Amino acid sequence: MNIALIGYGKMGKEIEQIALSRGHNIVLKVDASNATTYTIDELKKADVAIEFSTPEAAINNIYNCFDADVPVVVGTTGWLSRLDEVKQKCTTQQQALFYASNYSIGVNLFFKLNEYLAKLMNNYPNYNVSMEEIHHVHKLDAPSGTAISLANQVIEQLAEKQKWVNEASANKQELSIISKRIDEVPGTHTVTYNSSVDEISITHIAHNRKGFALGAVVAAEWIKGKKGVFGMNDLMNL
Repeated sequence: MNIALIGYGKMGKEIEQIALSRGHNIVLKVDASNATTYTIDELKKADVAIEFSTPEAAINNIYNCFDADVPVVVGTTGWLSRLDEVKQKCTTQQQALFYASNYSIGVNLFFKLNEYLAKLMNNYPNYNVSMEEIHHVHKLDAPSGTAISLANQVIEQLAEKQKWVNEASANKQELSIISKRIDEVPGTHTVTYNSSVDEISITHIAHNRKGFALGAVVAAEWIKGKKGVFGMNDLMNL
């Protein structure tokens, strides 16, 4: 399979290594040197594009893939306020979009655990839920896309919570997400339910980027030849 890598930072390089090890070819690499000059014709050489760039560039990169009739796997976060618009354009143009806030298999199992725990905890309002996410100092958005996905799951299940905020909050209707940027931490997410008598926490700790990169390549293999909007639940049959 021929792959275009849109975004060639640390994650892009990790994806490249895994893609090559699985027998794929990299036919286009987009980084700071050609981010505004790569062409639709160059994209058309690829069977699938994998997009891990920046929040500011993601939408344009996705639309370029649509125009090139190339399925795109997107891992960039920080642009989700326009996700519905992008999904609509994908459907209208009969293209293929695979989006996940996190491509790690472990994180997506963690999502299911988080959803189930929140459903259980809705019956016990004496527990207050909060979240913490820790990433490397180079991460451009806060809270992380994974933290937002976890928060939205909790809000959907807990009647008391109405929205998340990226700060400590004493408002019972707000779900507090504390974001920390420390050294080269790949990603740690913790959801905590605290009461006056005890505490329940679930945590996912990423040891490196390989899990994210492998998931993105597997998603690219899976989406080739498909049309529509997909995510990790489709890939993993969750």
